[in-house]
Amino acid sequence: MTPETLPSDTRCSTLVEREQIEDWARALGFQAVGVSGIDLGADEAHLIDWLQQGCHGEMDYMQRHGTLRSRPAELVPGTLRVISARMDYLPEGQAEAEAVLADPQIGYVSRYALGRDYHKLLRSRLQKLADRITEAAGPFGYRVFTDSAPVLEKALARNAGLGWIGKHSNLIDSRSGSWFFLGEIYTTLPLPVDAPASNHCGSCTRCISACPTAAIVAPYRVDARRCISYLTIELGGAIPEEFRAPMGNRIYGCDDCQLACPWNKFARLSAEPDFRARHALDSTSLVELFGWDEAEFLRRTEGSAIRRIGHERWLRNIAVALGNAPPSPAVVQALSARANDASELVREHVQWALQRQQSAG
Repeated sequence: MTPETLPSDTRCSTLVEREQIEDWARALGFQAVGVSGIDLGADEAHLIDWLQQGCHGEMDYMQRHGTLRSRPAELVPGTLRVISARMDYLPEGQAEAEAVLADPQIGYVSRYALGRDYHKLLRSRLQKLADRITEAAGPFGYRVFTDSAPVLEKALARNAGLGWIGKHSNLIDSRSGSWFFLGEIYTTLPLPVDAPASNHCGSCTRCISACPTAAIVAPYRVDARRCISYLTIELGGAIPEEFRAPMGNRIYGCDDCQLACPWNKFARLSAEPDFRARHALDSTSLVELFGWDEAEFLRRTEGSAIRRIGHERWLRNIAVALGNAPPSPAVVQALSARANDASELVREHVQWALQRQQSAG
């Protein structure tokens, strides 16, 4: 049941225990679940200020829906509570992130994108959780979200006790770090809420120091326009030259702030098969990746979050990484093969990379 307006039914909440929801969630592969109210006033003020400062860059969708993102009952009328669920994603058997970053001839892909696109998987599991609640409580109003609507998921998860928002703006759990996805069920059930998580960043600033492009401009504030994840995924045009060298071999996303976080010593590998690296994307050479034509790109990224950037941005990103690679005939040959690419965007980045190769040779 996914109506635009959710009819409230207080009867249902008496038929479902909070512990039952947690048991069902764990059986579906979630590591934690929590319940929050819908008051996000302080977070709304923070979001508005962030948008006014232009820190969202070209991500117009961040402001397109006004206050719907911070007001769940306006996004889905009738919402009383939000069930937030967490699923760990750090894949088993992956090449070690630090080792890949240390090898400039290999392309680094953010750990969350190595396997299957998480959106469909989480949404399916959340729907099954909602179905299970319905079996026990009878029909009730709800809607399931996994990055599919304007939702302040980290603030809601914090309020549900799943972790605190760190200085790098990611959610951190003291028992399992930050390598996890979040999903939500907006519901009419007046369930008892969990206590919000407290902040345990303290005086630590490792994530701020680790950012290659100084995108964490202040504690708890990330300027997306400087962030490698934004530059390699969200930005549609040319990557500003000042950020190209700091990008190193990062071709899709960036994990440096998470890798630096001391709380991730408690992170656990995910047993979810769909999150395991596909097509050796955790350890493939830049030259090989740059050789993919569009058909090969589409074939190897089927069912992957990477596909959303398209072949052109894929080549743009890899061209930058090749420009940062140690000088070699193989790299120059790969770049030269695309010097007359049909895309002006690709040609411009290839030319920059060739100049880097020649000046370093």
